[in-house]
Amino acid sequence: MDLSDFQDVIRRTYLDRDAERGLDGTFRWMVEEVGELAKSIRHDDQAARRHEVGDVLAWLASVATLAGVDLEGAAARYANGCPVCGHLPCACPMA
Repeated sequence: MDLSDFQDVIRRTYLDRDAERGLDGTFRWMVEEVGELAKSIRHDDQAARRHEVGDVLAWLASVATLAGVDLEGAAARYANGCPVCGHLPCACPMA
């Protein structure tokens, strides 16, 4: 499934609820899911990690939809490698 199709499925599934919750509320739900992903990483739980990555991706698609951002277009920024240095792999100095 490509990102545009995924975003469309999430939009068709959750748009009414997301719109009612609003962009800020939907963003906060996504942040909560990022926290659950962090927990699965800390506990080295591969099954939970896959589940939580899926949840974060779904919530990101909802946030993007409410914000008027096409995920496919946003991802295109990275299509040729690092958008800062232009290299693949990135050659930027570590911060």
